[in-house]
This record gives sequence, C-alpha cells and structure tokens, in this order.
Amino acid sequence: MESKTGYKWDFYTASTCYLPQAHCLWRYRWRILLCICTPCIVTGCLLVYIALALCLAITHTYHGGLSGTLIPLLDDYFIAKGTNSSSLLAPHPMRPFWKEELNREAFWNLIQHVMDRQHNTILRARKNISENGNSTLHSLNKTGCFSNSDKMWNPSDYFSLPPQIQRFIKYMRCRDYPLLINQPGVCVSKQNQSEAPMLLLVIKSQAENIKNRQAIRFTWGHSGLVRGQVGRGGLVHRVFLLGKTEAGSKADVEQESKTYGDIIMWDFLDTFFNLTLKDVLFWDWYAKHCANSRFVFKGDDDVFVRTPALLDYLDRQKSKEFVAGDLITAALPVRSENTKYFIPHGFYKGSYPSYPGGGGVVYSGALVPRLLAISKRVHLYPIDDVYLGMCLERLGVIPIHNPAFLTFDFTESEAKEPCAHHTILMVHKRSPEEMLKLWIETLEPKSECRNTQLRKTCLQKKKKK
Repeated sequence: MESKTGYKWDFYTASTCYLPQAHCLWRYRWRILLCICTPCIVTGCLLVYIALALCLAITHTYHGGLSGTLIPLLDDYFIAKGTNSSSLLAPHPMRPFWKEELNREAFWNLIQHVMDRQHNTILRARKNISENGNSTLHSLNKTGCFSNSDKMWNPSDYFSLPPQIQRFIKYMRCRDYPLLINQPGVCVSKQNQSEAPMLLLVIKSQAENIKNRQAIRFTWGHSGLVRGQVGRGGLVHRVFLLGKTEAGSKADVEQESKTYGDIIMWDFLDTFFNLTLKDVLFWDWYAKHCANSRFVFKGDDDVFVRTPALLDYLDRQKSKEFVAGDLITAALPVRSENTKYFIPHGFYKGSYPSYPGGGGVVYSGALVPRLLAISKRVHLYPIDDVYLGMCLERLGVIPIHNPAFLTFDFTESEAKEPCAHHTILMVHKRSPEEMLKLWIETLEPKSECRNTQLRKTCLQKKKKK
C-alpha cells in the first residue's frame, strides 16, 4: 500500500510498532475496572446474604402446629449448646429446644404435650396448635367438672379400655370439688396460736377404714406436742383425707369428725385412681389453712411411723425443697391387667420419673405452694406417687432416697432381727393390731435396741410400678 505522499504503508510494521502500547493501555484500564467493581460486588453479596439470613430468621417455623408463630430471640432466657462451620457465624442449636411433632404415642402423652406447649414462654400459641387446636385450647382453659367430649380428649380405643381407666379419662379434668367436711383450724394451737406445727401428718383413708384411723390416733398419729426419740421433738397435727363412697354413710364420718376434728372429706368418689385428687386438693387446702407447717408427712392408713424418730430426722433438715422417701427409679407402667396398677399402652407410653413410694413420703411445707402451682400444668395421672414424681421433675426438685422408709417391707432375713423396727422411720402394710404393738415396742425400746441405727442401705429388691 502506498500513501499520497509516496510513502509505502506496511500494515505489519505498523501493528508491530503500536501493539505494546495498546496492550499496556487495555491492561491499565482493566485494573482500574477491577479496583472500582470489586468492592461493589463484595458489598452486594454481603447485603444479599444478610437479607436472606433475616428472611430465614423471621419466617422460620417449627412443624407440629405452630406455623406462623414468630420465635423471638430471647438470649437472656434460653441458652443452647450449638455448633457451626465458620468462626464468623454465631453458633446454631445442634437440635431443637422442643419436639417438633406432637407426641401421639399415647393419650396422656399427647394431651400433656399440648399443655406443655400452651405454657411454653416462647411457644405460647397465637394460632392453632393443630388442626383442631382451637377446641383443644378452649377445653384446656375450662374450669369446673364436665365430661370430656372433645376428640382430642377421647382416645380412639376408649371403649376397649378398662372401666376404671374410662372413668378416669372422663373426669380427669375435674379438680374443683366442694368440701363436705373441713377442718380449717386444725393447725392452730389452742395454747399458742402463733406456734407453727413442726409436722403435719396427712393420711389417706377411706370411710370404712375406721379401725385404721383409731389405731393411728392412739399410736404414731397422736396430735399435740410430741417428744423426739433423742431430740426435743415438736408440735404435731393430724388430718385424714377422704372422698365419698357409694355404700358408705356420710353421717358416720360426720360424727367421727365431730369427735376427733381430723377428717377432711371432698365430694368425689373415693377410688384408687382418684388418690391423685387427694394430693392436689390437699395442696390447695394446705395453702389456705396450714401454710405455716414446717414439714408434711403423707402416707396411707396402713403404715406404721416412728414419729419421735421422724421428728429427730426432720430437725436436721434445713432445705426448703426437701423431699425424702423410698425412692423408686427407672420404673415402667404395669401392663398386667390383673393388678390395680394396670396402665394400658394406649394411655401412657414411656418410663416414669423418679418418685418416692406412695406408702409414705415427707417433704418441706415450703414446697407445697410450688407443688400446687406446677400441678396446674400437669394433667392428673392415675397413680398418685408417680404424679408427685412428675411434678417434682418439672420443678427440678430431686427426692432423697432414705432406706429407713420401707414401702415394700423388710427382707426375710431382716424381719427376723429383734430390733428390725427400730431401724426404720416408716414401714408399710401393718394392721391396727400391729400398729399398737409396734408403738409400745418402739416407744420404750429394750436395752439391746436403744442404740440401734437407722437403715443406711436398701437391702431389699425394689418392685417397680
């Protein structure tokens, strides 16, 4: 190619001469572009990440009927161990704080799961707990006594259950029973009205067991100032808890109450599965009429108690959350239909919490208001001592195992020891005649039994309810 000036243009030569300058120019412009765009891209990605994280935190829901409920970040109240894959991110929980699905394994488990969610600070339902959650919450908030008609409250195999379980399910929401016989002044000392009782003896009895009550009144259940075995002792009061019976005469019980002033009777049917009602109703009665008592002993009317030795034992207890008895652990429901403890698979599934045997348990009076409050969050259960364990578990109170409380009697070898009954604080299954004999024997022990120590180890194999 030749230009107008006669100069021959060599394209190859020109491109060779100017290529390094062009390459440097483009490389310089590309670096400027990277310096300007990189911060913008990083900032944009960060904003997108933050927006997605906020959206997930706000819209996240748990399955099981609480969809749409916002979960607030309450770090001051809930702390969970967590894990993460980056040191730049806050730890997230390794597992949920609560079960995501309703526990439908058995009837009691299901309705208790619903009640637990109802009282959960975070999960308190603003919407339906389940498809029929409105009716469930409505029925949980009802008061008074009425038959259970909601689908949630009637297990599918209801009519195949034993009659006693059917009756219990039908009225298990009833807790408001009127008093037929009351003793509002039982904890008031006639000599000194400001003197607080050291021990309140609370004995579960039935109207027809008058011989048992008489034996208790004149032996270990004596009301008044009781000396300890070695210590000073203290003021003791006594009440018997009764329900009404189908065949019993209320007039006879009223006359007995006028004579001794120690009968408390409610207007509910006195059955084995209603023993839990006696606990709940007594806790309410205690809060109103005997809240100054230091300790409460609750037992059956066929137990024998070494009251002086028990007072010595209690005098050493200082805890306000004291509970002691024959502790039963890792117990399972009894599935045998030929026992009064029978619990069907469809009613309850799982193991029981640790609980003191119902034959006799002692706890501090200061614990009673807490038991009363927590009982309103735990559905009634047919076995009274198991129910006490359920309430204690939710309170975080650990019962003390004391081998001197014998729920299941002595072993065969122990029973042959002449001072066996001097080693216990309470023993179960004693007749009125045996109570009288043991009271005389332990009140003034023979010389060889005077220095006998309380049982320190549990030698007998425990039965599990």
